[in-house]
Amino acid sequence: MMNFVAIDFETATSERNSACSVAVVEIQNGRMTNSYNTLIKPPQKFFDPKNIEINGITTEMVKTAPTFADIFPKLRQMLENKTVIAHNAVFDMGVMRSCIWQYHLPKIKFNTCCTVQISRKVWPSLTNHKLDTLGNFFQINFSHHDALDDAKVCAKIPLAAGRVVSASDFDTLIAKIGIKKRPFKC
Repeated sequence: MMNFVAIDFETATSERNSACSVAVVEIQNGRMTNSYNTLIKPPQKFFDPKNIEINGITTEMVKTAPTFADIFPKLRQMLENKTVIAHNAVFDMGVMRSCIWQYHLPKIKFNTCCTVQISRKVWPSLTNHKLDTLGNFFQINFSHHDALDDAKVCAKIPLAAGRVVSASDFDTLIAKIGIKKRPFKC
């Protein structure tokens, strides 16, 4: 069965250590069994107007939010030793790495895989492989750049892809389509 964790970060600026929201969705045996979603107070007070326009998160909204260091134990509990997927994983893993560095937190061990790569292999004829395009393709009504909604749509990608290529588990799926998990490097 499909077992993995989907994660999505939103940031306050173009700096990777500026996480202002995170959501994690846990999939066990092909079903969502757990989720976690929180605003995050980034280390700097500045929010780029461009980022506010994208995700709607402002300085005022995170004033009393926990820092990344505060939520790290919960993230570690949900991610450690699992397969963690993200849509454009380079971005989300960069945010995770930068926030860990920012707060001098201990390393975390998990494997990661990108759902953009999965979608390109399984649905090559789509106009593009952006998350909102895939949400429309799956007929999911969601609020793009809301971390929890994005994580849920991200989680749908390997579940749907597994049905298309007849793969009952995540490792079989990526083996059939020719992509690999990579260890998260911190």
